[in-house]
Order: sequence, then C-alpha cells, then structure tokens
Amino acid sequence: MTKLMEIQLRPLVAADVEAVLRIQEQCYGQDFAESRDVFVRRLAMSGHCSWAAVRGSQMLAYLAAYWSLPGAVTPFNGDFEDYADASVLYLHDMAVSPEAAGQGLAKRMVQATREQARARGIARTALVSVQGSQTYWERQGYARTNPGNAAQQQHLASYGEDAVYMEGLI
Repeated sequence: MTKLMEIQLRPLVAADVEAVLRIQEQCYGQDFAESRDVFVRRLAMSGHCSWAAVRGSQMLAYLAAYWSLPGAVTPFNGDFEDYADASVLYLHDMAVSPEAAGQGLAKRMVQATREQARARGIARTALVSVQGSQTYWERQGYARTNPGNAAQQQHLASYGEDAVYMEGLI
C-alpha cells in the first residue's frame, strides 16, 4: 500500500535531519556527508527554503537551499549565511534516495524552490556542482561562473578539485 501513495513535497524541518543524514550517506558516502549539528543550525535559520519529498512518513529526497548573494559559496560542512539583501537562490545540497531514483523528485524540488524565488522577485540561482554533476546542471540551464573573491574560491575548494560554482536564471 505504501508504494501506491503519492510522493508529496513539504518544507524540510529539523525533525528530518536523521533522514537527511541517511540519504546523504546512501548518495555521497561517509566522506561527503555533512554533520548533523550543521544541518540542524541550517534548518533553524530563517533564510532557508528547503524541501523534503515524502511518501507517508518516509523521506525519499531532500533539497537544502537558502537565500544568498551572487558569488557567495557555503563551505563544505559550513553554516548558511543569513543575508538581508539576498538576491540569489542558492541550492546547497540535493539528494534522492536510491529507491526513489528516476521518479523526477530532483526536478520537482528545484521547481518548488524556483517558484519561491519568483514569488520573492529573485531571478538568479546558484550552486556548487560536485561529484561529476556539472553536465546535469548544465542541462538545467546552469553555467560555470567564478565565485566572487579569494575567500569564496577557498570555500569552493572545500568540496574537492572537481567542484564547480554555477549560476542560472530562475
């Protein structure tokens, strides 16, 4: 019966952190998972606009996002910044559990955040592409861009040599 239930999107909340960590490990492995404490702080922040894809009480995917500035990169395992003058939707982390792969959840969650951005009058979005995902993001309309300054370059480097900062239009 559970398999027949429709997958719903809802805001990601602090009570979801254990499920987020489980999905992170399934998708990225231990070496690329961020800490529980950091995720709890991110979800307590007023500027986050994150989503969970759930079937009943089971989380199948998540998207951690927040309102940011052009060229600003959240370092790996770092806290989100709270910008009063945010002009960019920053997609920080998205993962879909292997059991839900191929069901269009990533696209649905990105679309939901883009709708939030449009409602706020924000026309740009940014992210850091990791683990060979650059081609996927290019198909979604993103292009490689250099982050703002040397400090932001260091933040980008915290994701590894293949990390690429990308921006796109909503």
